[in-house]
Amino acid sequence: MIPDDEQYMLLALEEARKAAELGEVPIGAVIVRKGEVIGRGYNLRESTKDPTAHAEMIAIKEASEILGGWRLLDSTLYVTLEPCPMCAGAIVQSRIERVVYGVSDPKAGCAGTLMNLLQEERFNHQVEVDSGILQESCSHVLKDFFRELRNKKKAVRKELET
Repeated sequence: MIPDDEQYMLLALEEARKAAELGEVPIGAVIVRKGEVIGRGYNLRESTKDPTAHAEMIAIKEASEILGGWRLLDSTLYVTLEPCPMCAGAIVQSRIERVVYGVSDPKAGCAGTLMNLLQEERFNHQVEVDSGILQESCSHVLKDFFRELRNKKKAVRKELET
């Protein structure tokens, strides 16, 4: 862990909370290069009806626009949930140096949980991975969101039954 990892993960958590406010699954990401945030993103799949609108993808696109190129060399991506296969592929393709994530994803995690696309030696680029940074906070944001969602669904069902 690098001393600023928690600081940047707090910024990713801020992005995740923006998603939650919109009713989106609360996942947030920031990309940092030379101590400067160059990309931010949060899930927007429901709002945009776009299956690729993951936090990481949005942050990568913004960082590429800011840098004026697709190579995000010397950068670190901080994300609250372990990247999925699509995002892991985009991370490798964009040449991000390091990924730091908060909580593992047992259903789609491709930074070591289900598989490790980020460090696959057959690719032309491998990514350094650190996990568990602010794990409890990242986990709580997700758990609280899904608990609230379940409670809303139960309330709707009860209302329909009466």
